[in-house]
Amino acid sequence: MSIRILVAGCLGLASPLLWAGSLPVPLDAKVVDQRPALEQERVYPLAPLRKISGKVRFDKVEGRGQVSSVTYQLPAERTAREAFKSAREALQEEGGYPLFWCERRDCGEASLWANEVFKNARLNGGDEQQAFILLRRSAEEADTLVALYSVTAGNKRVYLHVEEFVAESPLGELLPTSATVMRELHDTGKLDYPDLTAPLPAWVTLLGRSLNLDSTLRVSLSGKQAEDWREQLVKAGVRAARLEVGTAETEGLHLELIR
Repeated sequence: MSIRILVAGCLGLASPLLWAGSLPVPLDAKVVDQRPALEQERVYPLAPLRKISGKVRFDKVEGRGQVSSVTYQLPAERTAREAFKSAREALQEEGGYPLFWCERRDCGEASLWANEVFKNARLNGGDEQQAFILLRRSAEEADTLVALYSVTAGNKRVYLHVEEFVAESPLGELLPTSATVMRELHDTGKLDYPDLTAPLPAWVTLLGRSLNLDSTLRVSLSGKQAEDWREQLVKAGVRAARLEVGTAETEGLHLELIR
């Protein structure tokens, strides 16, 4: 991992972030575990973690590539939720989109995240005290994934784990979960998919299914192909009255919640 450090700004929180290479770091955190980039097989969950008949089963994305990670301990006055929100917002400002985003019990069993996914005993904590996001970068970095996991451990210490995976071969088409799309839209009020131009059937199906999880929401669609996206989403079952064509200057497709 690069040792280049750049100040990133406060992002509305009391504690600013730094940047270690391409990853956000809480300014007041201390490193308690650091693993340099090594080539390895890696598996990231795309669903809550559960043990069924003694085996951990979940939807996933997997591949081989360079993996680097850092685990930070936050000061006692900081919360895991605060650290996670700050780092997540910083990453999303840099470009890319979430593939899977969960919080609290929606992530499943916290012990499985610590022991099975990250293999880091420090991260053992409570199911209600965790959050995870797996983000895929865009454009020329589309084969890079960044994982964030925050947790309040059993000893009340707050940790933020940051991990970067650079695949050695193209990751291909990876779609977010419907629940993640709606969590992001509710939380941020917008969705950005800079690599999406013309409507792709799989994405039309996903966005249509996602928007229909909450039929009260109305959104605007911006981008060069916004009219085509609107037409295809209506065909996918989204009521036309819920979709407007926006005017935002954007790469790819931009959806914005109409308040």
